[in-house]
Amino acid sequence: MIEPRYKSDKVELYLGDCLEILPQLEPGSVDAVVTDPPYGINLQPQTRHGWNGKQHGRYSPIIGDDSKFDPKPFMIYPLVVIFGANYFSDQLPVGGWIIWDKTLGKYLGTSPEIAWCNKPGLKIIRVLHNGVINADSVYGNNEPRYHPTQKPVALIKEILVDYPNAATILDPFMGSGTTGVACMQTGRKFIGIEIDPTYYAIAEKRIRQAEAQLLLGI
Repeated sequence: MIEPRYKSDKVELYLGDCLEILPQLEPGSVDAVVTDPPYGINLQPQTRHGWNGKQHGRYSPIIGDDSKFDPKPFMIYPLVVIFGANYFSDQLPVGGWIIWDKTLGKYLGTSPEIAWCNKPGLKIIRVLHNGVINADSVYGNNEPRYHPTQKPVALIKEILVDYPNAATILDPFMGSGTTGVACMQTGRKFIGIEIDPTYYAIAEKRIRQAEAQLLLGI
């Protein structure tokens, strides 16, 4: 049994393979999954250097991004939001879609990102995100980009708006911990799993800081 590296009233954080850790989570303990998994972008590394860290040496390679992603293990949860679903849409049941417009009509060369959800409908979220600095700097958080596919906290918070009764959120591919930070800022519980020790350490630090700010009422 893999024990959490960090645990509090609001948070459980695990370092390891989510497929090994998920079966040990208490049944019914998760209300929603919100995640951005490795979905095989690095199957063609010669054309996708930026995704695996070769072009941007400041980032560690994304473990598992050289294999096809199987979404089936995550379909057991009552609410699911998975980014990159356009790369494995043939493996998904009928559901809804979230379109993240990063440009707000101001920049060229940055494509929108797509997430699948098991809640029917279509939602467009417009949160600015351009260049190396994460878009959260626009919203006053002033955080750098720690991970090559890092999402803005503001984006995850906009997604969570549609799940007001989801008290505990799971991110099995936690990365640098953005979903956990968003959960702390919206008063939810969070379970995070990350296989890469470097990114796990970043995620734990960010989430514990956000948790401390929550407790202090900042």
